[in-house]
Amino acid sequence: MSFTRTLEDFVCENCASRVKGDGYTNHCPKCLWSKHVDIEPGDRAESCGGMMEPVRLEGSTPAYRIVHRCVRCGTERKINVHKEDDPSSILELARAGG
Repeated sequence: MSFTRTLEDFVCENCASRVKGDGYTNHCPKCLWSKHVDIEPGDRAESCGGMMEPVRLEGSTPAYRIVHRCVRCGTERKINVHKEDDPSSILELARAGG
């Protein structure tokens, strides 16, 4: 698996926040939702295009990962928590379990 770094700004399709991408950003730092656009990280080759709901938090300090599930096809993907992610959203996800 190879990573393709792509600098992209986007508007979150879940909460409408404007997100400034840094080449590693794949989810909204406010609501933590993502979009199913990659087959391999950063390739933008996935045709599904469904929204990816944050369903649980895995790992432990400092390596927490958000698990997203596509609401269209059910695919699950894990992504590292980003330094810009909203702490209250991370805590809410941790409390929700899953």
